[in-house]
Amino acid sequence: MGFVGLGAIGSHLAAAVASTGRPMAVFDTRAEAMQPLVERGARACSSPAEVAALAPTVMASLPTPPVVVEVLRGEDGLLAGGAMETFIDLSTTGVQTARELSALLAERGVAYLDAPLSGGVAGAEARTLGVFAAAPADVFEANRDLLEPFSKVIVLVGAEPGMGQLAKVMNNLLSATAVTITSEAMTVAARAGLDPAALLEAFNAGSGRNSATVSKFPQQVLTREFDSGFRLELMLKDVGLALAEADVQGVSMPLGGLVEQLWRLADTVAGEGADHTEVARVYEGWAGVEIAAREESLRGED
Repeated sequence: MGFVGLGAIGSHLAAAVASTGRPMAVFDTRAEAMQPLVERGARACSSPAEVAALAPTVMASLPTPPVVVEVLRGEDGLLAGGAMETFIDLSTTGVQTARELSALLAERGVAYLDAPLSGGVAGAEARTLGVFAAAPADVFEANRDLLEPFSKVIVLVGAEPGMGQLAKVMNNLLSATAVTITSEAMTVAARAGLDPAALLEAFNAGSGRNSATVSKFPQQVLTREFDSGFRLELMLKDVGLALAEADVQGVSMPLGGLVEQLWRLADTVAGEGADHTEVARVYEGWAGVEIAAREESLRGED
């Protein structure tokens, strides 16, 4: 079994697969990222090509479409390895890139499983991710057991390459929109003097409940941690991919377009490496407030 990309999420995915006892060949540009798996018996490789020379099935968890393309097609990429029969892409590349990759792999007789994930670092660590899978039924069933070690829900959303990507980027557009509008509502409330923790409790008991009110604001914003493990620039990338596919389909997304504009602005203001939950900080700056837990809330007092 091969695995390429041992970052914040990929390291947990590979560890979950390794826990099943499968022999593994792994690669990351950082030697220290491979070390925990080497200590569990994996073979550290010097390139993706070496991984694909050893493993008939290779998984990849990589940050951007260009990186995925380079890992496949580069001089020392997976396609130079020779032994790979199935490629499982856990990255978020977007529909068009997925289709291009599938066609490229088909020319080499390599099966392709489009399988982006949802749940972030926390879900990867807890092994409770959602998988948006797309592949012919036989390819999916032959590889489903490789997805199970790190997932809670696996949904085969379609047979065509890119369908998994479409489901994933639309999911992240929904997530980004929830963070955006929750930031706006919480900023207004903080400016008016409401207790943010109490307000979130009220939201989560009512129809305003969403992924941002349930976990992101309580865990990241009110605590001032801002360390969800998912960078703002990557969420912006996914929102852009969602809008690009809407254009392909000829569907207008006026609200989605506004969300992208706000995230693009937030990316400029927050700076390189900012966590995606730091969108809230941008709104705080505009309003001159801080959406933080009050001391009595931190102590659990009424």
